[in-house]
Amino acid sequence: MSQPTLNGQRVQLRPLQRDDRAALLDAAADGELWNLNVTVVPNEDTIDRYLDTALAGRDAGTVMPFVIVQADGGRVLGSTRYWKIDRANRKLEIGHTWLAASTQRTGINTEAKYLLLAHAFEAMNCVRVQFSTDELNETSRAAILGIGAKQEGIVRHERIMPDGRKRNSVRFSIIDDEWPGVKAMLLAKLRRRA
Repeated sequence: MSQPTLNGQRVQLRPLQRDDRAALLDAAADGELWNLNVTVVPNEDTIDRYLDTALAGRDAGTVMPFVIVQADGGRVLGSTRYWKIDRANRKLEIGHTWLAASTQRTGINTEAKYLLLAHAFEAMNCVRVQFSTDELNETSRAAILGIGAKQEGIVRHERIMPDGRKRNSVRFSIIDDEWPGVKAMLLAKLRRRA
């Protein structure tokens, strides 16, 4: 399965490589994101397992991991991925997204999500794109609603977090019938931020 590079005005999403290790650690250090208890961001102790998992998923055809790169300057800002790719049912999940603290709430995430959604619906012909976040992560929940996704429900004890907490996950989705309206809304948001 070939993985594209997705280019926007402010960001580029390019395939994750093992040699992105140091740049990802630098991005995660901006805000010490590994200390957040509502998401999993790699640190020096976990980065190799993080890369191994992402790259093994790509090899298996169920994951497309990206690094989020600043279009001007080439600085790595974070990571995101398609995962749970189900080609038979034309659906996938966008997740494992994190951004350096200094780039949060700047429009970078909005553009990254627009690029991912456009590719999923327009190039991969998806009928459904879903998102999940920790029930406790109010910022992420608001951001997912802000890009036009609909909340579907809460999946109880959906995963075990690194600290042993049983996480309830909030599930959201955008379906193909909704994509034209979501696309127009996201493009308008991006124009306002330009």
